[in-house]
Amino acid sequence: MPLISNFLFRITACSLIFCSINLQAQVLTTKQIDSVAEKTLAAFDVPGLAVAVVKDGKVIHSKGYGVRSLKNSLKVDEHTLFGIASNTKAFTAAALGMLVDEKKITWDSKVTDIIPEFKLYDAYVTSQFTIRDLLSHRSGLGLGAGDLMIWPDSSTVTKKQIIHNLRYLKPVSSFRTQWDYDNLLYIVAGEVIERISGLKYEDFIETRIMQPLGMTKSALSYNRLKDKTNIIDAHAPVNGKIAVIPKDFTENSNAAGGMNASVSELSKWALVQLNGGKYGEKLDKTLFSKAAQNQMWTLHSIIPAGKGSYNRHFFGYGLGWFLSDEKGYMVAEHTGGLAGMVSEVTLIPDLKLGIIVLTNQQAGGAFTAITESIKDGYFGITGKNRIKDASDNEKQEKSYGKQVTDKVWADIATAQKNVNNKPAVKNYLGTYQDEWFGVVTISELNGKTHFEAKNSPKLKGDMVYYKGNTFIVKWYDRSMDADAFVNFSLDFEGKPTAIKMEAISPLTDFSFDFQDLDLKKVD
Repeated sequence: MPLISNFLFRITACSLIFCSINLQAQVLTTKQIDSVAEKTLAAFDVPGLAVAVVKDGKVIHSKGYGVRSLKNSLKVDEHTLFGIASNTKAFTAAALGMLVDEKKITWDSKVTDIIPEFKLYDAYVTSQFTIRDLLSHRSGLGLGAGDLMIWPDSSTVTKKQIIHNLRYLKPVSSFRTQWDYDNLLYIVAGEVIERISGLKYEDFIETRIMQPLGMTKSALSYNRLKDKTNIIDAHAPVNGKIAVIPKDFTENSNAAGGMNASVSELSKWALVQLNGGKYGEKLDKTLFSKAAQNQMWTLHSIIPAGKGSYNRHFFGYGLGWFLSDEKGYMVAEHTGGLAGMVSEVTLIPDLKLGIIVLTNQQAGGAFTAITESIKDGYFGITGKNRIKDASDNEKQEKSYGKQVTDKVWADIATAQKNVNNKPAVKNYLGTYQDEWFGVVTISELNGKTHFEAKNSPKLKGDMVYYKGNTFIVKWYDRSMDADAFVNFSLDFEGKPTAIKMEAISPLTDFSFDFQDLDLKKVD
């Protein structure tokens, strides 16, 4: 999701058409940003995007490029609304900071004191879990654990069930020792805001944060938008060609990634962050305190840091923000990813600089290329073509992913020819259930073996035999790039008793956490 999504998008694409970019050290002018944006559209096959830059307390660039949708060719402008996905998390953290300022909670308040039914797999972890832990991805749960309750579609699982089902997710590391990105605990954080403030999460963010800042056309979910006349469609590769796909907007996950906004209105958010929580013409109003921001911008979880392009020495996560140093400057940033759209917000406080890039295609390299091209000008970096760099990385990633999946499908083709080696499919049919995910049925449909998840309607597809007791499920929705192994465990009589799953491609979004499922046969 993902909702996610996620800071590790650092891949992009390029061809010879980009080599005319001026590589001299300088802050990019509006025309130069225009040039980078237009070339990025072509490089990554992105229909539309929007870019904003704030500097020294002012918006110095705010424009749209390309089209909102391949279906209508309407132009993107600075007011076009995009789903910003996990960039919503910073709003959730700020809301909790405001409640800390009001002394209604502390960052170290126990979650069970506010949500008594909150329970994780380990009783000790449950008893010690704090507000700070909800926001810093150090719970001990694995990467994207439980995301299949909210991804890839709206599901039938309620927020109450999501909070209850956390107790069934087994940890992969010790509490507070390892960073693993998590969406579900931000949903819990949203519930904390509701119970402490007495307002719905969405109402709190919109009335206490967005309206005071003048973010009046944005909303905490697609369904809450008052005006949808200037909004993007989501786009993704479908059978090798970019196409419009359905929007992903599960209301349960609004606190983790529900907001829809424009670069024009997100600029106001960037400015209040760069002003330490102050806003208004004379900065005479306070949204959150500097002390609250210091907590949000303090490293709570450590992530291994490579030096990369900007001589980085540390990298980690605060509360709602990724934090690092680049060329000696502290950088707070976040990315967001939903099906068919990805985004990035970057803040460099010492330079009073903010960069916002929103896109309507799920190529993360697009926002990387633009953001880094703009940063280079302020950092005095020369000789870099960020579009080409990101392009080469993307090509390598895609080539590797194709190599892995092509090998699997070649093996399947061989297995299908060996009629003597195929198992009796009827032995595998039946109903399987996981404690947190719910029911999966394996049946015969139109002469094929059919996989269907009750609580996630998009997760349905045909199964084909692979090797041993393993099949492959090929999802009907070809935009997901998430075909998966389906491995059956057998009892002593050779009858299936359980299913384990895992994504085939190394490029599959981590929110398809098939590996966390433990499906037991129930009939």
